[in-house]
Amino acid sequence: MPARPPSFLMSRRRALAAASSLPLGALLAGTAPLAVAQTLAGPVKLVVGFPPGSGPDVVARTLGQRLGEELKLPLAVDNRAGAGGQIAAQAVAKSAPDGATVLLGEVGSISIAPAAFAKLPYQPLKEFTPISEVVRSDFVLVVPVSSPHRQVADFVKAAKAEKDKVNFGTFGAGTPGHFGAEVFGELAGFGVESIHYRSTGDAVTAIIAGDVKAAFVSTALAMAQVKGGKMRALATTAPQRSALLPEVPTFTEAGYPKADFAAWFALLAPVATPPALLDTLQRATHAALRHPEVGQKLQEAGFTVTPSTRADAQAMLQREAVRWAAVVKATGFKGD
Repeated sequence: MPARPPSFLMSRRRALAAASSLPLGALLAGTAPLAVAQTLAGPVKLVVGFPPGSGPDVVARTLGQRLGEELKLPLAVDNRAGAGGQIAAQAVAKSAPDGATVLLGEVGSISIAPAAFAKLPYQPLKEFTPISEVVRSDFVLVVPVSSPHRQVADFVKAAKAEKDKVNFGTFGAGTPGHFGAEVFGELAGFGVESIHYRSTGDAVTAIIAGDVKAAFVSTALAMAQVKGGKMRALATTAPQRSALLPEVPTFTEAGYPKADFAAWFALLAPVATPPALLDTLQRATHAALRHPEVGQKLQEAGFTVTPSTRADAQAMLQREAVRWAAVVKATGFKGD
């Protein structure tokens, strides 16, 4: 018969068992030792920092429906739009680490914002732990259909001849499209004036109307507008031509191989979330992404499915933080 554990271990186990039965609010208030149940209890809230109908919302709802089924728990998508995803990120960073609240994080609020905004109310690498990368979408340089430019070379030649800076529409200060325009202008040798719109809808309307001369739009968002004849695509930031827009050359083909940024989306949880809960969420996420209907819907919406291990996702976050910090520094942008 195996030896019985020492009495202090038995006491420790009883204490943890008792603590796990207490309400989380009591634990966080300090009325009992902090302990979080190792079983996901639900309902689960998937927080997205952009409005219904936006690209991130499409990802959240397509993934979320199947994810809830895989977890066998109710799952609701919570749109907390504003500040380029920062409102949603702050809310999840400060939420209980019980696996019941997760963030659909994206490159702007997680990798760019820390370098662009000195007073950011959360610290992504310290306050989040990744569950899995989910999808990616490259960007497309688009111009209004009224524009005379049909190639990157034509656009650059005209931009260099401008006396004033060339105005680019963006979906908000600190977003990938904002800094993508700045990087492209620096690479090509012309000045950029970024016109920041309050929503993706407003920015798209401005591009279609010709209120701005160009914009960097994710492939997921640009695809329908380009195919519908409402915008003209000049080049994509993808390493190879996009299967969704095969007729559009890459920036590498156009002579600008360093214009190679992309939008990524990943599921993130508050940093103190127990590994067992993260494992549960990761397994369910991967199963949901493997589901044929989910994969097809995301692909048709312009996204590439990119599930990852937690370690790979963490390494990606660290690389992206370094990369975008250098870009922000080079532009001299200060958000506050």
